[in-house]
Amino acid sequence: MNTDPDAVQRWRLILGADPENGPGAGLTEEQLAMDAALASLYDSGDEAPGERKAGLGASAPRVARWLGDIRTYFPSRVVRVMQSDAIERLGLRRLLLEPEMLATVEPDVHLVATLASLRGVIPEKSKATAREVVGKVARDVEQRLADRMRQAVRGALNRANRVSRPRLNDIDWNRTVRANLKHYLPEYRTVVPQRLVGFGRRQQGVQREVVLCVDQSGSMAASVVYASILASVMASIRALKTHLVVYDTAVVDLTDQLSDPVDVIFGTQLGGGTDTTPALEHCQRLITSPRRTVLLLITDLYDSDPERMLAKLTELEAGGVVVVVLLALSDEGKPGYSAETAQRLADLGIPAFACTPDAFPELIALAINHGDIRAWSQKNEAAAAHGR
Repeated sequence: MNTDPDAVQRWRLILGADPENGPGAGLTEEQLAMDAALASLYDSGDEAPGERKAGLGASAPRVARWLGDIRTYFPSRVVRVMQSDAIERLGLRRLLLEPEMLATVEPDVHLVATLASLRGVIPEKSKATAREVVGKVARDVEQRLADRMRQAVRGALNRANRVSRPRLNDIDWNRTVRANLKHYLPEYRTVVPQRLVGFGRRQQGVQREVVLCVDQSGSMAASVVYASILASVMASIRALKTHLVVYDTAVVDLTDQLSDPVDVIFGTQLGGGTDTTPALEHCQRLITSPRRTVLLLITDLYDSDPERMLAKLTELEAGGVVVVVLLALSDEGKPGYSAETAQRLADLGIPAFACTPDAFPELIALAINHGDIRAWSQKNEAAAAHGR
């Protein structure tokens, strides 16, 4: 009988859990995660011991996460097989093979994440319909948030550019009068402007830079979709220079595709490991004016080398960059994340919190003006806890 531990573990993953020895017998933590991904696809719960069968009746968020998890734990050739099996067994076959079926599905962010994950196996005849579904969700989000984003950013830039000792041609007279109404002299029927408010002279080139650095592991699927759409909105604002960088164990710069959010979404991988530092190093090379730059790192902080990541974030902040870590950019509730790493960020003075897409424009405006982001996030969390 073969008692080689590696062989035993391989057979355990092939056959499934052994009821006599317990579900986790003989497996490492990573192998348990691999087994969970296999069980989601092949175990229905009613098969005989030692026999895997199909049976994942999962929600859209879980399917999106699962598609990312398999890229983390299995080589590409195995991923392709599991994705093909998923099309058969997860109720996705009709969705992908029949454009008419896909067109009738109510599109949402999680469906978009699923389509992006499966883009390599979507049949040619369904690709156009898949793009239409992704495009509809992108347009819906843009319609909901684009105007608020532009107003928030332009207002923030105007406030950032105002000066208290403007030249004569740069005085904002309306705001100056309002700021000095308490100095009105009735006998002279005039306001004495003790404080001048100016527009400030426009600087040559880009006023502000925003860099979105997005972890595209499976658990971040909704965040990747929202970040892609919102980055495209910001790229349309001429006063901003917007970059979008996504990563797992490799780094992909999608900045040149920001004119079309559908291209951006289909350019993501949505799954795989997480190595943040090389992505941050790439972002650092993109930054031309640190003190005029906001870096948004969107990640659950489960990193292969958190020490390096924290050191790089500290370096960026010390150089003048406004660094914000978003644990999630989604409509879901409290996200899963590394609480230990989040606490270490807090100790370093770097805010780390989840953010809804609706609150994102206000966050960007606050970051541009170097506002108190920590206080803002605590206020938002308190309001959410009280249902407001």
